[in-house]
Amino acid sequence: MSVAIRHDDLRKRNRAMVISAVRSVSQPSRTEIAASTGLSHSTISTISSDLIAEGILAEIRKPEAGAQKRGRPQVALGLNPNAAEIVTVVLSLNFLSVAVVDYAGQVISEENRKLATLTISREDLIGECVAMVQRQIESRRSAGARVMRIGMAVQGTADAAARTMLWSPITPHGNINFGDRLEQATGIPVTVENDCNMIAVALRRHNPERYRSDFIAILLSHGIGMGMVLKGELFTGTQSSGCEFGHMIHRPDGALCRCGQRGCVEAYAGNYAIWRNARQAGEDEPPLADIGEADMQALADLARASDGPEREAFRKAGEAIGFGLGSLFALVDPAPVAIVGIGSAAFDLIEPSLRDAIGRTAGGQHSNAVTFETEPNEAPLIREGCTMRALTYIDQEIFAPASA
Repeated sequence: MSVAIRHDDLRKRNRAMVISAVRSVSQPSRTEIAASTGLSHSTISTISSDLIAEGILAEIRKPEAGAQKRGRPQVALGLNPNAAEIVTVVLSLNFLSVAVVDYAGQVISEENRKLATLTISREDLIGECVAMVQRQIESRRSAGARVMRIGMAVQGTADAAARTMLWSPITPHGNINFGDRLEQATGIPVTVENDCNMIAVALRRHNPERYRSDFIAILLSHGIGMGMVLKGELFTGTQSSGCEFGHMIHRPDGALCRCGQRGCVEAYAGNYAIWRNARQAGEDEPPLADIGEADMQALADLARASDGPEREAFRKAGEAIGFGLGSLFALVDPAPVAIVGIGSAAFDLIEPSLRDAIGRTAGGQHSNAVTFETEPNEAPLIREGCTMRALTYIDQEIFAPASA
C-alpha cells in the first residue's frame, strides 16, 4: 500500500512539474521541458501524452526559425484554452470588475461597473458582486465551458482562510464574507485575497529574475498598500493579509488617516494626504474620498516647477514611506521594491527623501543595495495575480492528481 501511495505522489508531482513548465514558458518543446524540470524524456513523453488525451495540453506545430514554408515543423506543447475557465473579481474604490479567463490565461469576457462603494448598502454591495459573477458564469456555461474557480481581490484587509474582507477604506461595512456568498450562488470554489498580494503574484510572473525569492510591492494610490514575498512565499498573516504597511505609525498622534487612526504612513503618503499637505490644510482635515489622476498629475507638475508647498508635500510622502521601509528592512533585510500605481508617476519627487529616510534607520545600512522599479497601472496586475492563483490551483490540485 505504501509503495502505491508513493507512486501516486510521484506521478502527481511529475504531472504538476510538466504543467508548470508549459505555463511558465510559452509553447516549450519536450526537450525544453526536460531541461527545465530534470525529468527524463520518456517520463515527459508519457505524461504529455496523458495530458493531451485528457484535453489539458495540446500539441502545437510551428515552423522552425528561418525555415521555408515546407520546412519540418517543430512540435511544442501548449495549454489547451478549453480545458477550464476561471473568474476574477476585483473590488476597489468605486469600481467593480469581473472577468472570465481561459486555461491559457486569456480574457474571454469581462464586465466593469462604477459603484458608490462608500455609500452603497452592505447587501447591495454583495448583491452587485454576486449578480455580475452569475451573469458571466451563466453565459460561459451556456457555451459549454467549465468554470472551475473564482478568485477575488479586495482593497483592504482580507482573511484568506475565512474568505472574508475584514476591513476596507472603500466601504463602511466590515467582515463581509464574499467567499461564502459567491460560492452559495454559483457552486464554484472561491478565494478572497488582498489586492496588493495579487500584485506581488503578478510581478513574480512578469519578471522572475528580479522578483524571485524576496521582494516588496508597494501600491501608491489614494491609499498605501503592500504585498511581500519572503523566501519565495507570499507573506500573509495568521488572521489577515498581513502587510498593512500603509497603517504602520509614522508619527504618533499625527495626521488623520482614512482608517480613523492618526499618524499612519498613508496619512502622509496617500494621494489625499499629499493633496492635503500641498494645500497646507491642517492635519485634522478629513481625508477627501477620492482625487482624480489628472489632479494629482497637475500637482506633481507644480512640484517639479517650483520649490513650494507642493514639492514639500511629496517630500513628506517619501519620508513616511522611507522610514516605514527602513524599519521593515531592519527585520527582513533590504529587498527589491516595486512602486505600483498612479503614485509611481511622481516617484522622481518622492525618491530622494525616501532614500534619505531609509538611510537614517537601522535597516538602512545597506540602503544603496535597495533598487526600485515603477509600474504605473495596478489594475491589470491585480487581475493577473487573481488569474495565476486560480489557474495554479487547478494545475496542482485538480489536473495534476487526475487519473490517466
